[in-house]
Amino acid sequence: MANMNPDRDTLRALADEGNETALDRLADLADARGDLEELSDLLDEGCMRAGHLLTRRAVTVGDLRELQRLWDAGCDEAGHEVERLLAAPTGVGEG
Repeated sequence: MANMNPDRDTLRALADEGNETALDRLADLADARGDLEELSDLLDEGCMRAGHLLTRRAVTVGDLRELQRLWDAGCDEAGHEVERLLAAPTGVGEG
C-alpha cells in the first residue's frame, strides 16, 4: 500500500468540505512550520486540534493572556490551564 501524504491544498479542500481529520492535519502542518496565524485561523474555523497546539505553546512560555484569548475563543483546555496557572503558588510574600 502506498504511503499517502496529501498536500496542503488537498487537505484544505477536504477540510472545506467538512472533513475534521483534514482540518487536524492542517493544524499539525501549521504547527510544524510555526505558523501561529494559520493555527489561529484554524481555531476560528472550529479546529480543536489547533486550539490544543496553541495552548501547548502558550503554556510552554507561560503566556496567560494568550491562554485567556484561546479560552475566549472556545478552547476549554486553555481555560483549564489558566485556572491551573493562576492557582499555583507564586512564592510571593514567603520568607
